Amino acid sequence: MEIDIISEEENPMLHRTDVRFEVTHEEASPSRLSVRDSLAAKLNKDADEVVVHKLDTKYGMRTTVGYAKVYEDANAASEVEQEYMLERNKIEDEESEEAEA
Repeated sequence: MEIDIISEEENPMLHRTDVRFEVTHEEASPSRLSVRDSLAAKLNKDADEVVVHKLDTKYGMRTTVGYAKVYEDANAASEVEQEYMLERNKIEDEESEEAEA
């Protein structure tokens, strides 16, 4: 799986960068988590700081176009993002971790 960054747009008000990217893959469409981990590695960020919002694969194609938000830290992500998006990306916010402990 190869990831190419199409565009990056800074959003300093929300402490994040909006990233549009293209994934080239050989097998079936990649999972959200594998794309998140690969994108985080490419951008030298922790996986908890990357929230993949959209993945779009055209039928029969070996490329997927996506949109992600890359935060300065995991706390910024959990403060801004909606609960369901954090769950999809397997990002635990500190409040729920403290409640479980």
